[in-house]
Amino acid sequence: MENYIKEIAYRLGADVCGIGGIDRFANAPKGYSPLDLFDKCKSVIAVGIALPRGLYEVAPRLLYGHFNAEICTVLDHIELMLAKEIEKKYHCLAVPIPCDAPNEYWDAESMTAKGLISMKHTAALCGLGSIGKSSLLINSEYGNCLTIGAVLTDMELKSDPLQHDNCIPGCSRCVDSCPVQAITNGEVNQKLCRLNTYGKTARSFDTVDCNKCRTVCPMRFGKSSYSDNDIK
Repeated sequence: MENYIKEIAYRLGADVCGIGGIDRFANAPKGYSPLDLFDKCKSVIAVGIALPRGLYEVAPRLLYGHFNAEICTVLDHIELMLAKEIEKKYHCLAVPIPCDAPNEYWDAESMTAKGLISMKHTAALCGLGSIGKSSLLINSEYGNCLTIGAVLTDMELKSDPLQHDNCIPGCSRCVDSCPVQAITNGEVNQKLCRLNTYGKTARSFDTVDCNKCRTVCPMRFGKSSYSDNDIK
């Protein structure tokens, strides 16, 4: 059953798919557990798609910014169709969760937003990676290129193994390269980051003016692209 669900996800266009039992989410903050959204949830299916590596080699302002937003629309469609296929095949309930917006929480003073659930932590708990010093998800194959979404279901599914820490010991490139020193102890000051990162063109198109923490990471494209020389 788990393999069939993953086959559906891959056929729909996902690059990764992992599963975690609801017991793994016992320490989720109050109000941000899958059970707070769907009280019958027994398993979480995390799916992800990766940006092309080439977008890390160009200025992020327009190209990276555009496709980083567009990928959310693609991923939400994958989640929706996956949920429909699961319900049809297994006569269960399946709830797709938007990978980004819409969400409720916003603290205007600190410019802090929170999703309906934390997708990076969901991915880690479903065996798709670990959280790096930058607070980004790092996957062993796709590095920090992944955008993650989730489907909640009332089916009991077997959990995938958790990944080991994919962050390179002794590396602090993401912390050291941040233009506004927004990264401290694995957490990001969202206000500092947002004010430095997001903008608009004269025609009001959204821009991403900084993705330094992603591009300097030796693990940005996963373990296959990393060598010891990358942090020397």
